[in-house]
Amino acid sequence: MTQNHIIWHPAIVTKTDRQLLNQHKSCALWFTGYSGSGKSTLANELDCQLHKLGIRSFVLDGDNIRHGLNKELGFSQEDRVENIRRVGEVAKLFVDSGQIVMTAFISPYRKDRDQVRSIFAAGEFHEIFIDCPFDVCEDRDPKGLYQKARQGIIRDFTGIDSPYEPPINPELTINTEHYTVKQAAETIIKYLENEQIIPKN
Repeated sequence: MTQNHIIWHPAIVTKTDRQLLNQHKSCALWFTGYSGSGKSTLANELDCQLHKLGIRSFVLDGDNIRHGLNKELGFSQEDRVENIRRVGEVAKLFVDSGQIVMTAFISPYRKDRDQVRSIFAAGEFHEIFIDCPFDVCEDRDPKGLYQKARQGIIRDFTGIDSPYEPPINPELTINTEHYTVKQAAETIIKYLENEQIIPKN
């Protein structure tokens, strides 16, 4: 609960000022999908491609955030909600700083993703569904998490004993079963160009 003696201080250098300096708009690209769908891999490839284009960007990765900012949170429904709430607030700070921020989180609940969307201005939040079949994600199992979940070592694992609610109307859907990482990143760059967030090459 916000206390009434805490006052919001507006910035002198505005978001628009920072966007003009960067020569591109800022936004949040919210990657959501099962573990192993390719969220982090794609976000980092996109980050590399944007960097080469002179675009200021940053990746907020689920595992990295849980090493620091959210290290005390577990994987209960309540902790997942708080995890995504905090990430949303951090992402908004990056957007206010004039950057394109990519978030790579399972973020399994629609309500939580919609809540994050609500804190952004129109056109600043772009939900990207990394649509990879569950069995393909489990076969990949790059971190060995599905195997541990099947063995009962990991509890509340999305897709096994915890639900995942796919987006109903995402801004963009990427099927990482059929796209290479490079192709997927190029598709998102084309989307950003078409939305006039970054200049066309």
